[in-house]
Amino acid sequence: MKKIEENVYNIENSDIKEIFKIRNPESNKGDFGYIGILGGCENYSGAIKLANMSATALRAGCGIVRLIIPKSIENFVAPYLLEQTMFTFDTDEKGNMIFDENKIKETLSKLKALAIGMGWGSGNDNEKILKYIIENYNIPLIIDADGINCLSKMDLNILKKYKGKIIITPHLKEFERISKVKIDEVKVNPIKYAKQFAKEYNVIVLLKGHTTIVTNGEDTYLIEKGCPGMATAGSGDVLSGILVGILGYNKPNILTVSAGAYLAGTAGEIAQEKYTDISMKASDTIECIPEAIKIIRIKN
Repeated sequence: MKKIEENVYNIENSDIKEIFKIRNPESNKGDFGYIGILGGCENYSGAIKLANMSATALRAGCGIVRLIIPKSIENFVAPYLLEQTMFTFDTDEKGNMIFDENKIKETLSKLKALAIGMGWGSGNDNEKILKYIIENYNIPLIIDADGINCLSKMDLNILKKYKGKIIITPHLKEFERISKVKIDEVKVNPIKYAKQFAKEYNVIVLLKGHTTIVTNGEDTYLIEKGCPGMATAGSGDVLSGILVGILGYNKPNILTVSAGAYLAGTAGEIAQEKYTDISMKASDTIECIPEAIKIIRIKN
């Protein structure tokens, strides 16, 4: 770990090797965690990304993936699921999830971590669902994409009440929405604003960018991995899939979150080498996760 300034460090390969260590031959799927991915809506034809995300979470090492989606898109997603399980919520006339306390309890049962918000849209009950989860659970919770947009409309003090650890994964525009700080100001000193938000609301912030910033408000880790080919639709979804997969069998702290960003960036670099910066797509990054893990394991 290379120190940049006080409490700011560059993450290196050697810092995260232990997270991807070779597993005990006596291991079983339960050792590596049930994780959940909640999102999707009828208005997004890219709902299939959720299936890709569940594949990503498995590639990242969790034991079992539970895909939690609105019933309106199950026929689009189901044909692309093999190793995953699927739970559905009833939907309103627009195909968005309807709040159902019993369904939330059923779908989140036994989960070690949950990612929420990808392709979720702006359903009328989204805020109610997110609020209920924050108020009643303590598992590691990754909030991304439409989950962040939903959160930005709520009283953020609810984050301080969460009994577990929340990780938010915004790009600059999403961070502007949730922090109310203009992008141009954030760009001047992104570490400062990410740290301020993380400290005030007791969350881990992963701020996406050319250099990914991960902070808990005290320490900050920088991940200089990735490539121009990752600037394509779905790359953020892939990152969330990797993060929730890793959190199925690791503690939620800034090192494990940084390891997820490092793995995603390394896999993206391999994909770009294969397919070029112009032709690669987000699912190519998923395909290259195994090669990235091999590199992390052997590189000093």
